[in-house]
Amino acid sequence: MQPLSRRTFTVASAGTAASAVLTGSAQAVGPAAAPAAGAGAGHRGDASRRELRGMWIATVVNIDWPTPGTSPAEQRQELLDLLDIAVERRLNAVMLQVRPTADAFWPSPYEPWSQYLTGTQGRDPGWDPLGTAVHEAHRRGLELHAWFNPYRVAMTEDPGTLVPTHPARLHPEWVLPYGGKLYYNPGIPEVRRFVEDAMLDAVRRYPIDAVHWDDYFYPYPVAGQTFADQDTYAQYGAGFTDPNAWRRNNTDLLVSEMSARIKRIRPHTQYGISPFGVWRNAANDPLGSATQAGVQTYDDLHADTRGWVKRGWLDYIAPQVYWNIGFAAADYGVLVPWWSDVVAGTGTKLYVGEAVYKVGLAGQPAPWQDPAELSRHLTFDADYPEVRGNIFYSATQVTADPLGAMTQVVTDHYPRRVRTP
Repeated sequence: MQPLSRRTFTVASAGTAASAVLTGSAQAVGPAAAPAAGAGAGHRGDASRRELRGMWIATVVNIDWPTPGTSPAEQRQELLDLLDIAVERRLNAVMLQVRPTADAFWPSPYEPWSQYLTGTQGRDPGWDPLGTAVHEAHRRGLELHAWFNPYRVAMTEDPGTLVPTHPARLHPEWVLPYGGKLYYNPGIPEVRRFVEDAMLDAVRRYPIDAVHWDDYFYPYPVAGQTFADQDTYAQYGAGFTDPNAWRRNNTDLLVSEMSARIKRIRPHTQYGISPFGVWRNAANDPLGSATQAGVQTYDDLHADTRGWVKRGWLDYIAPQVYWNIGFAAADYGVLVPWWSDVVAGTGTKLYVGEAVYKVGLAGQPAPWQDPAELSRHLTFDADYPEVRGNIFYSATQVTADPLGAMTQVVTDHYPRRVRTP
């Protein structure tokens, strides 16, 4: 789920994704350190099986980290504490958001230091968060997946909030306002090359274990608003009679180019994407899932997530299946088998995104008031060998352990630490 919406979930009764399902208005270092002798693979009961056990650490608007106003030493300690929580929960990977809004959590020559470090965009925080995270994660036997957002520029439509040297200020023709935010225009080839270069700088500098994207490509639809890329389509859309097909092709180019460029720079670094959980509803496409989602990535985000798997562009896909078993519009028990069929025979690993933030949250369906719901998900997944692990959103809830749900997951499924696939 999109990072800000994830925070929204923690304070709203339903949250963007759940509402979208109903209304349609949403918006290389080697493997982790070896486990102890005799370590098994948790809930699958196969002592030789590896699985990914991940945790997202969101930084946009300081959702999980760092706490605003803290010193470099305090920020560093908070980060180490989160890594220690991952170890304590017997996880083996963290997905750390390091480019939330066309900015950087490392000394990038392309983009300014993130405002979420110091409160002021462009101000040097006095340390290297990504470099520290990679080193300290590996020291603990954790993989570090660097989580980037390709196109989001700002959480406001005012370009004046950006530092004067920001690329979006220097190239205003690259930027479009939409839904209260600023975005780079995905239809401009120079934009696509620039955002790739900016993200790949981190791949060159650090032995990150994966480049990780979530569900933001073209922005989620906002009722009554138009993403004003008509002029871009007129300039670059030759050969496409449908603007949506052109937009999907733009996203395909971004994904395929990044896939190839990552492997040229650091062959053992993985490339993974965590999309919104529904590609298309079966009512719109016989290849789709038996769901009634109001948002479909193919149609609304112009992201052919199924196609990327089939074309072999991804090392893993981690759909955000943020609904309970039995949820009518988007049933966990329907989507996991559907995604398992998608990845079967492709070589792309399937990890399932899990909504820890919904546990115990007022207004959520009754299953989320039961601390056993998350554990049931992993039990369900055990029947699908294509599922190679789970990722939990987010670090705040993994730490807080609402209703003891994470404790139950660990007790039931993670008796010991294991390696990633």
